[in-house]
Amino acid sequence: MNKARFQILPSLILITFLFVLWEFLVRVLNVEEWFLPPPSLIFKELFSSYNIIFNHFVTTFTEVIFGLSLSALLAVNIAIIIFFFKNLERSIYPLLIATQTIPVITLSPLLLVWFGPNILSKIIIVVIISFFPIIVNFLDGLKSVDTEMIKMSQQFGASKFQIFYKIQVPYSFPYLISGMKIASVSSVIGAVVGEWVGASGGLGWLIKISSPQFLTERVFASIFVLSLLAIALFSFFYFLEKLILKKYPIRGG
Repeated sequence: MNKARFQILPSLILITFLFVLWEFLVRVLNVEEWFLPPPSLIFKELFSSYNIIFNHFVTTFTEVIFGLSLSALLAVNIAIIIFFFKNLERSIYPLLIATQTIPVITLSPLLLVWFGPNILSKIIIVVIISFFPIIVNFLDGLKSVDTEMIKMSQQFGASKFQIFYKIQVPYSFPYLISGMKIASVSSVIGAVVGEWVGASGGLGWLIKISSPQFLTERVFASIFVLSLLAIALFSFFYFLEKLILKKYPIRGG
């Protein structure tokens, strides 16, 4: 615990310094608050508009959690299918890559037409933008098991099913969590993109309607909350990875 605190301390010091510098420069240079509000005004807005921001945060958080969970479920199952049926990799992989080359912002209007401005269209966007790193990392983990370990298991009479669930799956856990760390950040981006294109709630929607009203402090407060959400999700999977590496010390770190 002390080691973790020591690792976090430099980041906190740097962030504090940047906020202080930001506050100082805005005040000294007499920058208009509607153009670039100081951190003190942003935090004041964060607390004064707590109910508004929190209600929209719940919407975004729901989209992210459901989308990220569905991404993991789809990615794990598709990766397992590809792993067992090698020929499918050549046909499925190009399609998976193609989904990542299409800008999500261009798909959002279509999803809005097909599914409406409800939460489902936002969840689908989160899935599209976040499942790729999960499937790639998990599949790499399944393929990276030591062949000597597999041969030895086969000599002891282990079936293909036993090798998969007792050796290959545990070995690939750290890879899967690495993919989840990347996806956890991109899922927040996906939710915001979906809300920006068309929604009736969420922090992305709140940012969109606040900008034309020159409520810049509310825009920055929403961005601050989104950043905290992304950091919290990433940290969750980071510490989960540490716990898994203690049980399966395969990749080091």
